Amino acid sequence: MGKRVGVLLSGCGYLDGSEIHETVLTLLFLNRAGASVVCLAPSGDQRDVVNHQTADAVKERREIIAEAARISRGNVRDVDEVEPKDLDALILPGGYGAVKNLCDFSVAGTLCTVHSGVERLIKGLHNSKKPLGFICIAPVLAAKVLGSSRPELTIGHDEATATALEEIGARHIPCNVDHIVVDSVNKIVSTPAYMLGPGISEVASGIEKLVKQILLWVEN
Repeated sequence: MGKRVGVLLSGCGYLDGSEIHETVLTLLFLNRAGASVVCLAPSGDQRDVVNHQTADAVKERREIIAEAARISRGNVRDVDEVEPKDLDALILPGGYGAVKNLCDFSVAGTLCTVHSGVERLIKGLHNSKKPLGFICIAPVLAAKVLGSSRPELTIGHDEATATALEEIGARHIPCNVDHIVVDSVNKIVSTPAYMLGPGISEVASGIEKLVKQILLWVEN
């Protein structure tokens, strides 16, 4: 069996859950490398539900884990039921769900709080010196949970978000979409993905590098 890499989802769809391209690319590159993927998501309702054709909020109730199961073809575990010892590494795709459902950065900014199960898992893997990958806007979670370790992170070039990450505790490193920022001390790697775009091929290049770095750490 390949190394067990968790992929932590926040729903389905970039406006209210996980960014689908980023998630599928992560799953693809992990699968090609022979990793054993464990998809995870919190239980509970999404903060909001958005019509992805019009970008308008709609009055619907949707569960985070049930929506995440759309991407993972039903195979998804509740984050509260997974222990750090169950995984060799963890990757968090982006999408607004990362800052709406995994934490409340979208409304609380630097005063945000993180879902307790998500925080527990990130801290547990970090304390065990296991690799962590953060894509797109997801580095907000690394900054908030691991700010005391001053992780080096990137969300690309967006100055307002970069400033917020540094206020929380991160050291922000500007980065192009097809590159990664590697924090070897904390075993954290991040890539801007759709924080920059412009398209799936450019995003894929950065995510492939992120996955390779994660697996390199896992094997060593």
